[in-house]
Amino acid sequence: MGAKYFGAAVKRREDPRFLRGEARYVDDVKLSGMLHAAFLRSPHAHARIASINADAARAMPGVVRVFTFRDLERWMKPLPLFGAPPPGLAAAIRFEIRQAAQHALVRDRARYVGEIVAMVVADSRYRAEDAVDRIDVEWEPLTPVVDMRAAAQPASPLVHEDWGSNLAIGFTHGIGDVDRAFAAADVVMRETFLIQRYVGMPLEGRGVVAAWDRRDGSLTTWNSTQVSHFVQQGLTLALDLPPHKIRVIAPDLGGGFGTKASGYPEDTLVPIASVVLGRPVKWVEDRREHMMGAAHARHQIHEIELAARRDGTIVGLRDRIWLDLGAYNVWGVVLPYNTVAHLIGPHRIRNMRVDVQAVVTHKTPNAPYRGAGRPETVFAMDRAVDCLARQLGLDAADIRRKNYIRADEMPFDFGMPYRDGNPLVYDTGDFPAALEAALNAAGYAELRRDQKRLRDAGVYRGIGLSGYVEGTAIGPFEGVTVKVDLAGHVTVATGAVNSGQGHETSFAQVAADALGVPIDWVTVIGGDTAAVPFGVGTFASRSAVTAGSSIVDAAAQVKEKLVRAAASLLEAAPADVDIDDGQALVRGAPGSAIPLAKVVQASIPTFAKPGVASPDFEASAYHHVPTVTYASAVHLAHVEVDVGTGHVRLLRYVVAHD
Repeated sequence: MGAKYFGAAVKRREDPRFLRGEARYVDDVKLSGMLHAAFLRSPHAHARIASINADAARAMPGVVRVFTFRDLERWMKPLPLFGAPPPGLAAAIRFEIRQAAQHALVRDRARYVGEIVAMVVADSRYRAEDAVDRIDVEWEPLTPVVDMRAAAQPASPLVHEDWGSNLAIGFTHGIGDVDRAFAAADVVMRETFLIQRYVGMPLEGRGVVAAWDRRDGSLTTWNSTQVSHFVQQGLTLALDLPPHKIRVIAPDLGGGFGTKASGYPEDTLVPIASVVLGRPVKWVEDRREHMMGAAHARHQIHEIELAARRDGTIVGLRDRIWLDLGAYNVWGVVLPYNTVAHLIGPHRIRNMRVDVQAVVTHKTPNAPYRGAGRPETVFAMDRAVDCLARQLGLDAADIRRKNYIRADEMPFDFGMPYRDGNPLVYDTGDFPAALEAALNAAGYAELRRDQKRLRDAGVYRGIGLSGYVEGTAIGPFEGVTVKVDLAGHVTVATGAVNSGQGHETSFAQVAADALGVPIDWVTVIGGDTAAVPFGVGTFASRSAVTAGSSIVDAAAQVKEKLVRAAASLLEAAPADVDIDDGQALVRGAPGSAIPLAKVVQASIPTFAKPGVASPDFEASAYHHVPTVTYASAVHLAHVEVDVGTGHVRLLRYVVAHD
C-alpha cells in the first residue's frame, strides 16, 4: 500500500495535553517521601578550597544530609567524556587532544563559576537553599584565564596544571594548494570576526528526580534530557550497576536545543543521594543556576582570509580559528572539527587551510548547541564574502552567484573527511537555485534600487544574505522497538526524545503506513531506557532519518509476522495477504477482511489448541546510518536601522530551504 499518513496534514498527537496543561515535566514528578537537593556552587572562576565547614548547615531544621567530595568520595568517578575522532577522521588529520577528568563535586580546586562544591538534601527546596547559605568555605582565590588567545600564551595561568598548556584540541588541515592560490590571486581580503558566548535557554530548565528501590537494587530517574541512554551509561559507571538496573525516563521536555544533550554533575549527584539516603530526591534548577551550570556555547574567533580574482571568483581560503571550550574539554573534537567541516558551505573552494586551537579557560564548559560550530563558521564565512564583495565593488548576491556550487557539479567531493570520518561529499543540491528563490521572494532587485534613494532621504535599510550547507541526521543509529498488543494496536518505543519536534505525530505517521493501521492506533514512547535497550537521543537534526528508518525496519518485521499469522487464519498464501486500515485480507477479496485483533488473539495458545502462529508480534531495529544527509538554505534579512539610537527593525525575513 502507498503512503496514507506520511506527508499528509494530520492533527498533532501531543498537542492536546500541552494545551490543557496536562503535560508532565520533571518538576511534575512527585513521589512519596521525596527530598529536595540544592547545591553550593563556586563563586570564583579559579580558587582553591582551603576548608569547608558544613556544621551549621547540618544543624538546620529539615536538613537530612550535607555532602561534600569527601563524603561521597567512593562515588566520585570521572564524568563521561565524548568526542574521540572516528577512525576515518583520525587517519586523515593529526589531532593534539587533551581531556581532563571532571568530578561531580569539586575535590580541592574550582575551575569555573558555578562548579558544584557541596550538595544539601532537605525536606523542602527552601530549607535546602537556606542550608546552602550556611556552608562556610574558606577560599584561596587564584588567577583565572578568561581570554582564549591569552590562554594559549606560555605565561598564561593553567586550567589543568598537569597538561603544561591550555591547548585542548589543536590541528591543521588543508585541501588543494592554498599558498599557490593566494600567490596568484588578484586580491586578498583579511578580517577577524568574534562570535560571542551563548547559553541555550529552554523554557524548562534542567531537572532530575531519582528513586532508589532497595528491594531489588534498582534506580529509576526522571531527567529533562535529550539523551536518556547517555545518562544511563554515565550512571552505570558512577553507581557500578548493570544497565538493566537503571531506568532513565525523559518525560515531556520544555525545549532542549542541545543544552540538554550533555552529561551533567547533577545527573549523577541526585541519584547518588537517593541511593545513599534510600529516599526519592528531586532537583530542578533555577535560571541563575542554568546560566552558571548549564553548558555554554559558541565563542569563537576567526582570523579569515579570502583570495580571489577581480571578477569575484574565490580561489583560496585561510582561517585561523580559536575556540573557548571553558574549563573542561567534554566534547573532544566535535566542536572544533564541526566548525571546519561547515566552513566552506555552498562555495566552490578547492584550496583551503585551517589552523585550529581550542583552549580551556576558567569558564563554564562548552557543548554543542543549535548547530555545534556551524552557525559560528557560517557567520564568519558569510561576513568574509560580504567584505570581499565590498572590496571588489560587487553586489553581495552577484559574488554568491559566481561562487555557489551548481547542481550539475554534484556530487561534489571536497577531498576531506566529515566529522564522522566519512568523505565530505555533497550528494545533491542546487545552491544557486536556492539563492535565486530567496532573492526573488524578497524582491531583491527592487530592494537594492530603493536602498540608495532611501539612504539619501535619511532612511537606512540593509539587506543581509547567508547561505549554508548542514550535515544532518548523524548516525550511527537510533534504537526502535515496535509491538502489537491484543487489540491490534501498536506501541513504538525509541531512544529519540521529543522536545518539541512532534515525534509522537511524525513517528506515528511512519509506523501507521508501514504496518497498515490507523494512526490513532499508534502510541509513541520516547526516551525511556526500559522501553528500548539501546539508543542515542535527539540532537543534530537526526531523529527523522535515524529513528524513522528504524521504525520502518522494525515495523516491516512485525508486519511480516502478522501476515504469516493472518495467512494461516485465512488459509491463504502469505504473498496474497495484505494489511490495510487495521485489517488483514486476501488481495482482491475485500470480504475476507478480519481485524488485526482477531489475528493476534488467534495466535495465543489455548487449552484446546496452539495458536496459528507465535504471538511475538514485536521487533527491534537499529538502522545503521553511515554518514550524514546534507541540507542547505539561503536566508535573506531586510532591516531598517535608526542610526541615532541603533534600534534595528526587521522588515522581512525570507528562507529558501532544501
